[in-house]
Amino acid sequence: MDRWHAMKIFVKVAETESFAAAARLLHISAPVATRAVAALEDAIGTRLFIRTTRTVKLTEPGLRYLNDCRTILASIEEAEAAAAGSYATPSGVLTITASVLFGQKFVLPVITDYLDAWPTMRARSLFVDRQVNIIEEGIDVAVRIGHLPDSGLTATKVGTVRRVVCASPDYLEKHGIPQTPADLKNHRIASSASAWASPEWRFAGDQRVMINATLQCNNNESSIATAKAGWGLTRVLDYQIAPALREGTLQIVLSEYELAPLPIHVVHTEGRHVSAKVRTFVDFIVARLRANPLLN
Repeated sequence: MDRWHAMKIFVKVAETESFAAAARLLHISAPVATRAVAALEDAIGTRLFIRTTRTVKLTEPGLRYLNDCRTILASIEEAEAAAAGSYATPSGVLTITASVLFGQKFVLPVITDYLDAWPTMRARSLFVDRQVNIIEEGIDVAVRIGHLPDSGLTATKVGTVRRVVCASPDYLEKHGIPQTPADLKNHRIASSASAWASPEWRFAGDQRVMINATLQCNNNESSIATAKAGWGLTRVLDYQIAPALREGTLQIVLSEYELAPLPIHVVHTEGRHVSAKVRTFVDFIVARLRANPLLN
């Protein structure tokens, strides 16, 4: 196996912290991945990973070597792509992930317009209400809501969303409008397990309320529908109920106690040596989301 291929395997093992996961992504067997890294270690004369039965962690020399490998591989890929013209014209399949409602409302229209603009491209959407590992699942671009952990990913902020408590005007007329977060204990709550798994709702001023939800829904659509029907209160992101707010079927309460808005980022893995398909789509979606008044 040549050194370039072994470096690619080493980088993927480092990113996934797993020989098996790296092998799956590279369409090779786990023993091949293990032998490739072992050959690199023999050639360099030092251990690159600390291996246990459960984890694979980089050593200090391994971390330095990882950064060097990424630079070398990016330079090779850039040279090959430039020669092939792929940095000028996007091609292939682009995979994009986002949460379900956000993806359907904001991301899907961008994808279809992008495909119209670049007929050479194809796309695959993965809209799920869970944190997707974009390296292990082969994602090119992700739209993430919330504060991002430190990582090697490239992120561009495109907007913000608010966490709001809402109910129908009929419900509030019958049961009263909560004046403080503590008043929520006197109301029926429909919670969405997908977005707000914690029973503790936090508010400004470090106020915290333990919510004993009368109804737990496995998706946001159900909890919103329940609130619109006048059954109780729910907590969602403001973009999810924008049509209901315009129509007057839902009303936000406790707005003065809201936490700071959550940031929205467009995230990808390729750094500055980005392929044409990722570069053009990121430019496309960043411009569109930043221009959307619902997200700013």
